[in-house]
Amino acid sequence: MKKRYFIYLTLFAIIGIIVYAFFIEPKRIVVHNYTIGNNDGKKPVKVVQLSDIHIQEKYPVTQLEKIVTKVNNENPDIIVFTGDLFDNYAKYGPAEEVIAALSRLKAPLGKYAVWGNHDYGGGAARVYPDILAAADFQLLENTGINVSLPNEKSVYIGGLDDSILGNSSIDDTLVDRQSEYTILLSHEPDKADDVLDHNVQLILSGHSHGGQIKLPFITIKNTLAEKYFTGFYDLANNTTLYVNTGLGTTKIPARFRVPPEIAVFDLYI
Repeated sequence: MKKRYFIYLTLFAIIGIIVYAFFIEPKRIVVHNYTIGNNDGKKPVKVVQLSDIHIQEKYPVTQLEKIVTKVNNENPDIIVFTGDLFDNYAKYGPAEEVIAALSRLKAPLGKYAVWGNHDYGGGAARVYPDILAAADFQLLENTGINVSLPNEKSVYIGGLDDSILGNSSIDDTLVDRQSEYTILLSHEPDKADDVLDHNVQLILSGHSHGGQIKLPFITIKNTLAEKYFTGFYDLANNTTLYVNTGLGTTKIPARFRVPPEIAVFDLYI
C-alpha cells in the first residue's frame, strides 16, 4: 500500500511539474531591480533591459502586451533590447501587431536594440530593422550613441552586431564614443572577454535563457553563453556584465525555475 501511494505521489508530482513548466512559468514575468554605482543623493538613470522575447505561437503578441505594461510601470529613462525578437519569423511573424505593442514602450532618453542570432534566421533579417524603426527603436549595429543625461553628464550606448550570424566589431562600435560611462549591448555574453580592454563599464547580454529549464546537476548552455550564463559577473578592468535570462522560449516552449525576466537598473553615473 505504501509503495502504491509513493508511486501515485511521484506521478502526480511529475505531472504537476510538466504542467507548471509548459503552461505556468513561461507566462510569468519577474521584474528584477538592481542598483549600479554609488548612490550620491542624485537621481539615477533608470535603464530597463528586455531580451529574447522569441515571439511565436506559444508566446504570442498578447504576452508582449503584458511585457509592455510592466515596463511602462517602471517609468524607465532608457529601454534596451538585447536581441531575438521572433523565434522563427517565417513560421509566426505578426509584424504589425508587434510594431503596435513595441511602439507603446515609453522611454524619454530613447529605445535601443541590437541583433540576436534569431533576428538573422527564419527570414527575420529582412524585416527586423524596419519593425524596430517603426516602433521608435534605434538599431545599433556596431554603432553607438552618446545620450545626454539630466545631470549634464552623458552615457554612451554601444551595440555589437550579433556574434554568431553577424559580424561584430568592438572597435567600430566605440568609434564615436565621447562619454565617460559606456553601456555595451551584446546579444551573446561570452563576447565580453573580447572587450575588457576597451574601458566599458557595463555590458548587457542575453541569449542564454539561463538554461530555460533548471534541473539538478543539469545545465543547458548555448554557443557563446557557456562561460557567462546568468546574472552579474565582475570582470577585469572594472567591467560589469549582466546576463538576462530572457522572456520567451526556444526549441521547447517550457521554463522551469528560470522565469521570464525584465531587468531594471538604477545607474548612478
